[in-house]
Amino acid sequence: MPTTGFLALALLLIQTPAAFLLLSRLIKGPGRRLPILPKITTPEQLGAVSVVVPTLNERSRLQPCLTGLTHQSYEVREIIVVDSRSTDGTPELVKNAQEKDPRFRLITDDPLPADWVGRPWALHTGYLHSSPNSEWILGMDADTQPIPGLVASLVKAAEAEKFDLVSLSPQFILKYPGEWWLQPALLITLVYRFGPTGINSEAPERVMANGQCFLCRREVLTKLEGYSSAKGSFCDDVTLARYAAACGFKVGFLDGAKVVKVRLYEGASDTWKEWGR
Repeated sequence: MPTTGFLALALLLIQTPAAFLLLSRLIKGPGRRLPILPKITTPEQLGAVSVVVPTLNERSRLQPCLTGLTHQSYEVREIIVVDSRSTDGTPELVKNAQEKDPRFRLITDDPLPADWVGRPWALHTGYLHSSPNSEWILGMDADTQPIPGLVASLVKAAEAEKFDLVSLSPQFILKYPGEWWLQPALLITLVYRFGPTGINSEAPERVMANGQCFLCRREVLTKLEGYSSAKGSFCDDVTLARYAAACGFKVGFLDGAKVVKVRLYEGASDTWKEWGR
């Protein structure tokens, strides 16, 4: 019994600081920015955004992304799909979309340099091939499902808050019971470490970002030399966002659950494996 009591006391002493830290993060919640909502495009947004989607064997989950981007209005100047030599028919899927929407452009990136990781290299390639007339570069992952009005609302939010770079947390699509408890439990670890979305940290080392939906001013990305600062990072979104913040640019991380959805993993085992990366 004494041993049990000692262990219980020790566990309580360990958990109490963690509980207070998590509570301090959650207390900030009422003061955070509300989720952004779909917006109608305004005339001044005409051709303001170049969208870049990196792909590698994404045929099985790319179609909702292509469809969602097609439903974005005239604020989207072009949709650049940068394919890294897929072998599953991904390029054919993009070509089919291109026949219906001329804003789509399919590009095959150059062989991966030794000091680059694949995803930032593809995004960097898309940025280099984008129109110089677009004011914003929007990186979107292949597994995202954009809601009509996403891009217009994101640009409006960025301009209203004077963000140089802003990304969104999506609504996660969960299909299986194991995901219903595992995914939220893993996401709460980010709240524990960095606080909820809509609360933007001024300390560069605490800045958070999500590359699934990642908007940056072209002039800022040019000053940052594209994705070069994140070329060797497997978390290029956070790396680039923190570098931008350290350079004095304003970085935002907002709740985008009303404007973009993501089917991230297939089942609890896949969720656990991928989060472990």
